[in-house]
Amino acid sequence: MTVKYTREHEWIRIEGDTATVGVTFYAQEQLGDVVFVELPDADTSADQGTEVAVVESVKAASDIYAPVTGTIVESNAELSNRPELVNEDPENDGWFFKIKITDTSELEDLLDEADYQAFIQEEL
Repeated sequence: MTVKYTREHEWIRIEGDTATVGVTFYAQEQLGDVVFVELPDADTSADQGTEVAVVESVKAASDIYAPVTGTIVESNAELSNRPELVNEDPENDGWFFKIKITDTSELEDLLDEADYQAFIQEEL
């Protein structure tokens, strides 16, 4: 299992040819209290960098992008009833969707944890 990060503050946990995607702890702190999440439907195709979900907080609405090209295989239905999971446990129970990766070379575009932490520091 490998975890990578995007510059849009999403994490991607890769297990074989499928990856789980959510927002980072840093992103949920910036969002504030999450009140609604719009998730993609299963069997939806997504290209790397395209909008696939929306998260709304008391501060603003933000798009969630596909970190890799693939097909959505599952969304976290629990978030429909409990969007606060994004705040409570953003990098585990607060995941957004799972995607079957069709182009593994795109993983090279993503950041490892050390690079992501350095990226956050640049933004502060």
